[in-house]
Order: sequence, then structure tokens, then C-alpha cells
Amino acid sequence: MYPAHQVLRTVAVSALIFSTARAQYIIDNLSFGQKEGQPLSPNLRGIPHWTANGHDYTPEILSDRVILTPPWPGNRRGALWSEDPLHHNGDWVAELQFRASGMDRGGGNLQVWYTRESGKDQTPNSLYTAPRFDGLVLVVDQYEGRGGTVRGFLNDGNIDYKAHHDVDTLSFGQCNYPYRNLGRFSVLQLKQANGRFEVSVDGNPCFSTEKVKLPDNYYFGITASSAENADSFEVHKFFVSTTNVHTREEPNGQQQYQSPHQQQQQQQQQQQQQQQNTHQEHTMLTPMQQQMQDVLAASIKSQDDRFADVHNRIQYLQHSMNDVYELLERFHREEQERFNTLMDRIVSTNDQTSAMLRNVEKIERMTMEIQRNLESKDFKDMLEQVHRAIEDSHTALSKHMPIAMATIVGRERPSMTTFLFIAVAVQVMIVGGYLVYKKRRHSAPKKYL
Repeated sequence: MYPAHQVLRTVAVSALIFSTARAQYIIDNLSFGQKEGQPLSPNLRGIPHWTANGHDYTPEILSDRVILTPPWPGNRRGALWSEDPLHHNGDWVAELQFRASGMDRGGGNLQVWYTRESGKDQTPNSLYTAPRFDGLVLVVDQYEGRGGTVRGFLNDGNIDYKAHHDVDTLSFGQCNYPYRNLGRFSVLQLKQANGRFEVSVDGNPCFSTEKVKLPDNYYFGITASSAENADSFEVHKFFVSTTNVHTREEPNGQQQYQSPHQQQQQQQQQQQQQQQNTHQEHTMLTPMQQQMQDVLAASIKSQDDRFADVHNRIQYLQHSMNDVYELLERFHREEQERFNTLMDRIVSTNDQTSAMLRNVEKIERMTMEIQRNLESKDFKDMLEQVHRAIEDSHTALSKHMPIAMATIVGRERPSMTTFLFIAVAVQVMIVGGYLVYKKRRHSAPKKYL
């Protein structure tokens, strides 16, 4: 039983070591889209650690992709360049997921760059318009009308591709790949491992060579350009990973290079620190907890020691159960006190509510009594009496009003003598005025013409 357990343990540890050795560690500051369910950009304006630029067009950053060239109009260029170089001279893998779509006779190309100088401050270029550069470029286009090719080019900074008479002859590897209008994203992978540089598309080998070893401290870039009949190039993901955890890139772009002697010293310091932490934790434990620490079954040899270990653990478990029981009892008492306090408040609230209900009942009884009184009495006779009183008042007013008006008019009207006197006085005044006028007219000097 014991040897079988030891063998299984050895196999598990070996598998864990192997899986750790082959694990892929993604370099966050050189990657985007590697986290599922998260957008490429936090604000849809820019991708962290990457710079986007274009010619007559600004790449459109969406939640899950970047449109380097639009479907219309044509003759546009777009680019993405990493702001940090690759601080790693060992094995690494770079993977790009892209898609190209357009009309039947559309044209354009896509480039993946790995160069000494970053092109984030330059106008995006294709292979045929690029100035002198030092590094690698993979070109995806429709070379020689084959429906799609992937080709690799190298330059040490001495070749001017823009002025070269036949750039296509400078490729060191290529393969055919119909990439247009697939309706899905294609996967282009660059891998440098075990002294070999490999390029694969959709998991299928494209080309490889042992004569190429790319240095570190170079920048990654993705550029695309469209023809007059435009192809739209979209980038979904790009991530760089390494299999070496000790030389893994950090998000700030820094890397710590350590010699074997420094690594050994660091490991010793970590072991000493771990031992100190373990000793401190051991001193903080109670004697019973120190006895109940985890031990390997293989370290207990005799039957008595095993029995003592089981006895001590059961006893420790019983003590722990007692502590839990006391804690539950205390919790129960506290909750009972809270319950009693709450019930007292509820009783007092009920008394107040009962008094309010009694008052409401009184008001309801009074309202019902008034309603019954109003409904039981007959107000028809009272209304008839009011009506007769109004009619009597109206009749009295109708009878006495003409007599009163005649009396008032007769008493206040002017006499006939006064009227005649006024009429004679007016006529006398008119006659006197006329005589005065005639006199003055005759006495005025005569004018002869």
C-alpha cells in the first residue's frame, strides 16, 4: 500500500513539473485581446501599450477588434505598433488573428513587423513602400494572383525595399493561403523555439528555417493597406507568449536578467525567509496546535505513535467542537436578548395602534349616526315654506314698486314756471346778441375796391 502511494505521488509531481515547464506565459504589455470577455480598449480610444495611426484614416477600435482599413473608400492605410520592445532572447510565440473581406476583385495587403525601430511615429507603410528597416516582416497578400500567400522578408538595414527593382525575389519563405472572405478569423503564428523559426497558418505549417534567429529588444507592428477596390482588414487578437517563467515579460516592459549565481543566492534567501516565517508561525501556535500540524504518514513508523497521533487529533477535534458549541450558545443568548427587546417594542407599538383604532372607530360611529339622521328626516315641507316666502317677497315688490317710483318722480320733477322762465331768458339773450352784432357791423369802416 505504501509503495503504491509513493509511486502515485511521484507521477503526480512529475506531471506537474512537466506541465509547468510547457506552460505558456502571455506577455501582457505586448498583447491585446488575450483576455476573453474583456474589451480591447477601456475607452474605445486606444489600446494599452499600443499606438494606432493611419494615412487618410484612423484605425477604428471596437470592443473585440480593430479595423485597420475600412471597406470603403480605398487607398487607405492603418497600423498598430507596440510601445514596448520584446525583452526576451529565448523561445517565444507571437500569434495574430485577422480577417480580410471585400469585393470579388478587391486588393490590399497585411504586414506583421518585428523591427529594431518602432514605426509608431511614421506613416504606415507596406513592404513595397517601406524605407530601410532592420528586422522581419511577414506579408499577407495576393502575390501573382494565387488567391493569397504568406511570405517572409528579412533586412539588416542595408536594403532599400522601396527602391529595389524586384522585391518579391527577396523572400526567404512562403506558402499559399486563401485568406479573403472566409467569414472567420485566420490565425497567423510566428514561433522561435529550439533554434528554429517557424510560421504557421490556422495550425498548419507554412515555412520554417534554422538560419534565422531574431534578436531581442525589437518592436512588433501590424500594418495594412488597401487598393482602390478596397479590402477591409480586421485584427481580433495579438499576443506574445513565452515558455520560460523566469524570463517572462512584465506589464511594465521591464525584465530582470540574473546569472545562475544570482538565482542560487535568491533561492537561498527565499528558503531562509520561508523558514523564518514558518518558525514565527510555529511559535504563535498553542502547544495543542503545534502537535496537530500536518505530518506525513510515512514519518509515523510504530503502531503506538500512530495510535497516539489519532488520539491526539480526536481529542483536539473534541476541544474544537466544544469551542464551537460555546460559541453557538453565546450566539443563541445574544439572539434571544435581541428577540425579547424586539418583542417589547412590538407590544408597545401594538398598544399605540389599538388606541388609534379605537379613535377611528368612534369617528366612524359618529359619521354613521349623522348619515342616518340626514337620511331619516324629510326636508320637503321646509323647502316648500322657503319657496312660498320667496314668492310672497316677489309679489310685494311687484305691487309697491310703481307707486314708489311715481311718488319719487312727482316730488322731484321741476315746475312749469321755471321751464318758461328759462325759455324766455334764452330768447332774450339771443335777440340782444343779434342787436349788438348789427350795431357793430354798421359802425365798422367801409372798404371800397
